[in-house]
Amino acid sequence: MPDLERLLERTSRTFALAIPALPEPTRREVTLAYLLFRIADTFEDAAHWAPARRIAALSELEGLLGSLSPVEASRSAEGWTAAGASPHPGYAELVACTPAVLSEFSCLRGPAVDSIRRHVVASARGMARFVARTEGNRLSLTSIDELKDYCYVVAGVVGELLTDLFLIDRPALAGVAPFLRERAASFGEALQLVNILKDAASDAAEGRRYLPEGVPRSAVFALARRDLVVAGEYVVALQRAGAPRGIVEFTALPAELAWAALDRIEASGPGSKVSRPEVYRIARRVRRALERAESPVTAAHVEEAKP
Repeated sequence: MPDLERLLERTSRTFALAIPALPEPTRREVTLAYLLFRIADTFEDAAHWAPARRIAALSELEGLLGSLSPVEASRSAEGWTAAGASPHPGYAELVACTPAVLSEFSCLRGPAVDSIRRHVVASARGMARFVARTEGNRLSLTSIDELKDYCYVVAGVVGELLTDLFLIDRPALAGVAPFLRERAASFGEALQLVNILKDAASDAAEGRRYLPEGVPRSAVFALARRDLVVAGEYVVALQRAGAPRGIVEFTALPAELAWAALDRIEASGPGSKVSRPEVYRIARRVRRALERAESPVTAAHVEEAKP
């Protein structure tokens, strides 16, 4: 059995901090979903591979999610590893562990397996569509609409999946489900926009220009801020509906960290990061607010939401 916690810690920062707050079995489901999305992301980001090789790997992953064949998974993982899927040690280890991750995935609750498979496949297909647009191994987005489309493929889909997982066997959340589903993709888009703004320089150096030329950077910041307000509404709705504390914490922490990151990037430019001490300070504030049954979302970061 793979050490899922180790794989999570070696491939994530924010999620590795937030996922442990989740109650079981949602925690395990989200962990495995994250790892599967991370495998797909690794192929999408493999700029040292030709586009056709990256698209083929994404297609192989889709096939494995359908067949769940240990033999096919081992064959694919060996091929990806031999071809050097990633120079990042954590991502390379995860790709090599694909058969074990798929084995654990197959043991989840039926509704979780179905939703994770559907959403990872949708994301992988969307990634392949963008990889196919690369010219000379370079990708440039040309409009806000294309940027939003890309964010949906790699992050909005994740927000929709997480909402599905939160709602499984929690009838108390049924009344707020439509409100959450309406905001799930924007929540994911918010986090992705912050990442894109933060990593703009390093992405460009690797041939990925997600920030459209001719679009003022201020417009992207404004979109991220609007989306983060929606994310705050999502968190508040969960809390008011009586969602387990761990789910509220899991959603509140990335949203609050994204606000801090956005402020830092706007003040200091791309590449700026929230320091580790500040990350832990924000995490502590979120947890203390929940202990006092208060909103974990800073008042200035959310509008009143009445689902």
